[in-house]
Amino acid sequence: MAVAGPTGGAGGSGWTWRPVARDALLARAFCSCSELRGRFYLVGGLLDGEAKEPSSDTVAFDPARGQAVRVDAQGGFRRSHHDAAPVGGRWLCVVGGWDGSRRLAAVVALDTERGMWEAWTAAPGNCPPAGLSSHTCTRLSDRELRVAGREGGTRTQRRYGSIFTLKLDLGARTYCYKEEGCHTTSRSGHCAALLPTAGAHPGHQLLLFGGCNSADAEVAGQWSYGKIKEDPPVAPHLMEQLARLVSTRQGSRQGPRGLRHHSCSVVGPFAVLFGGETLTRARDTICNDLYIYDTREPAFWLRESRQVSSSVVPLPLCRSGTETCGPSDLPLE
Repeated sequence: MAVAGPTGGAGGSGWTWRPVARDALLARAFCSCSELRGRFYLVGGLLDGEAKEPSSDTVAFDPARGQAVRVDAQGGFRRSHHDAAPVGGRWLCVVGGWDGSRRLAAVVALDTERGMWEAWTAAPGNCPPAGLSSHTCTRLSDRELRVAGREGGTRTQRRYGSIFTLKLDLGARTYCYKEEGCHTTSRSGHCAALLPTAGAHPGHQLLLFGGCNSADAEVAGQWSYGKIKEDPPVAPHLMEQLARLVSTRQGSRQGPRGLRHHSCSVVGPFAVLFGGETLTRARDTICNDLYIYDTREPAFWLRESRQVSSSVVPLPLCRSGTETCGPSDLPLE
């Protein structure tokens, strides 16, 4: 696992990578990585390129100590190609994914206070997707998530992306899907960023990046000012550094084309995308480019290319070079 940081003093705009952890517990692909109570939780995934079934273990990484430990939680579920969101300051809700035999839409949750996994129950009126993998799940509040991506089983998948609102009842441990009336381009392995909107009508919008052979972002939801509760910035110094960096470079209105399985972090008005594969090259070609999307008027992209050695690329993004030579029943799309 690695982090990027600026070099060259106050006026410098160069960035370098610094390894913060090298631990076999972190070496996995198609897992979820979520922050809860100051720790990163890595759930499931494929542990190597020959894996036929996803893992059921959970690893917690403490960035302050640089330490990764396996979470001793009862009742784990096998999952890969899923997504997760922290809710209530206590639960880590895992949505959909691949269990080794089929795509799922079910919700399971890790109760970090009790140290137990729970299978939550579908509420009356639930209209679930046909099955989800390599989708995104974005927290809007502790009671509402937004799920986006192509759905379908291993044999049949829709040719467009669906958008669902997933309502949670934390007390009853239930969930309920509601499909929204709009669709997106068919996307798999994309990322989602809930970002503020500038201009005369401020608010928030959920943007989808990558997951298809296109450089265009799509809007998967819009909310007027005050509808989305903003948390205090956890990295104001980093936000200042990003603002300084973009002010020194010539940006572009054209975003990255054909990225998938990359990371995405929201830092104030910036979405920072890193790594992943690129659909414009040979399959399994890992990209080490870092892109910054600035939502301030006028919105633009900045690309920071760096030749990063594979030993310090964030491990959740890495894939074994032999992975796609494995069994054909794995949902690699």
